[in-house]
Amino acid sequence: MHALISRLPLLAAIGLVACGGGSDGPPPPAPPAAPPAIPQLSQATSGALVGNCTDLTARLAGLANTSLTASTDVAAGVLTVGGQPVPAHCRVTGKMFERTSTVDGNAYAISFEIRLPLAWNGRFFHQGNGGIDGSVSTATGAGGGGPLTHALHKGFAVLSSDAGHAGALGPFFGIDPQARLDYGYQAAAKLTPMAKSLLAGAYGKAPDRSYFGGCSNGGRHVFNAFARMPDQYDGYLAGAPGYNLPKAAVANIFGGQRYASVATDPADISTGFTNAERATVAAAVLGKCDALDGATDGLIQDVEACRSNFSLALDVPTCPGARDGTCLSGAQKTAIAPIFSGATTSTGAPIYASFPYDAGLGAGGIPFWEFVAPVNLDSGAVGVIFAVPPATLPFDGPAFALTGNVDSMFASISATNATYTESAMSFMTPPNPTQLSAVRNRGAKIMVYHGVSDPIFSADDSASWARGVAANHADATAFARLYLVPGMGHCSGGPATDQFDMLASLVDWVERGVTPDSVTASARGAGNLGGVNAEVPVGWAANRTRPLCPWPRVARYSGSGSLDSAASFSCQL
Repeated sequence: MHALISRLPLLAAIGLVACGGGSDGPPPPAPPAAPPAIPQLSQATSGALVGNCTDLTARLAGLANTSLTASTDVAAGVLTVGGQPVPAHCRVTGKMFERTSTVDGNAYAISFEIRLPLAWNGRFFHQGNGGIDGSVSTATGAGGGGPLTHALHKGFAVLSSDAGHAGALGPFFGIDPQARLDYGYQAAAKLTPMAKSLLAGAYGKAPDRSYFGGCSNGGRHVFNAFARMPDQYDGYLAGAPGYNLPKAAVANIFGGQRYASVATDPADISTGFTNAERATVAAAVLGKCDALDGATDGLIQDVEACRSNFSLALDVPTCPGARDGTCLSGAQKTAIAPIFSGATTSTGAPIYASFPYDAGLGAGGIPFWEFVAPVNLDSGAVGVIFAVPPATLPFDGPAFALTGNVDSMFASISATNATYTESAMSFMTPPNPTQLSAVRNRGAKIMVYHGVSDPIFSADDSASWARGVAANHADATAFARLYLVPGMGHCSGGPATDQFDMLASLVDWVERGVTPDSVTASARGAGNLGGVNAEVPVGWAANRTRPLCPWPRVARYSGSGSLDSAASFSCQL
């Protein structure tokens, strides 16, 4: 097994950030309860470390099921974000629930770090990480898009973990039943009380407010947190949430097989839908949908109107002869259309959500998720982490993805046996994610953002979630809101205004009752401190702004004013 792992550096280094899809299907709406009064919360109070950073390891040694391994001073400016120095803080590392598996013989633990500002603002941020986890990412707590700031920079204490397994194992941690459960939801549940106890010991008081945030698989962690721990956090910030990740991973393999069926090079499935062909389709989508929001500006705000206006079959030229990048062959249209309309089994049963056509289809971040991930990432997730029983070793991921039976894969993510007593659709997904009375009644808030051009987790799936919440709660927008980001790919990038600080809006909503009727986002053109997005179109101002609107409202042009200014747009149905 170890020899096999060593041959799969891509899996170990990159991990899986598979997709989500579908909805749990809302039951009949409960009689609407009177919405709670907006909590009048004072701003979190500041605090300072009790004693020295280097003393914390010994002083907090009594935390249950936890061993602290180090506590180290980090000077101001050692970390930066958006060109700005992160203030001085204390980095504490440790492990929880160390064990040796009786199933695969490997060592496991929930490894973590928590960064404690010397000037603490009284808030705690639990950072959900991406991929298949497996490493402790730097605990900074990004608040959305290409950030100019993040939670640690603002003065939050921030926690990050590997979700209970080491990255060197790649997807093969899925052989251990407990590692599956920790990755799915149990690591976060174990870390939460420990982190709050650590903060109480370090600062002499518990956090005033607690937040959980992350993008991609991190967004899935957020959904599990509000569904499984609604009493533990005051605010939840989820980006591109893969809350139906097992379904999405199977759907991405479905897509990989369809691309392979029309590839001109069997060894490279991207030849089934080349860069030039994707740009042709993106241009056709813009041609039909760009002006539907009142402005021809390279952004498709009205996703629903575009859905009924654009047709792959009719609006993209069909090649009269050889493919040359300016058209699609009839076989390509037949192969590609079902990826966007939604993967299905051989009997037509839906596997995952549909994907909207959008201007970012031709962007540079698309090929990895469409052509590399199905073969090298989703294969290991579906075959080893999610399947019951897991695939036997040695495991050939590319062969599994390109020649495997999708119907069998789809069945395997809902299977159980005596060893694996929870299916992937149980341990990976939030139970009843649209039934959120406990979140609402506590006065907690949820903000979700999703790029419309995300190729791995569909914005349609997030819209399905928002639709389900609205069906179950007459006052849904009083505590849960979704913001679609036109043109943006997976978590960031694409021809989009993808820089925004949604964490600030969430804090204002939770603590001051300021309703986020829109969030201003900007482009990351030349000179941007948070990192330049090379896919900002040439005709845009480098700092173009747009309002991100709460679904189902969209940003519509007022009829006058600069197309590069958010002030020229308003959120409307």
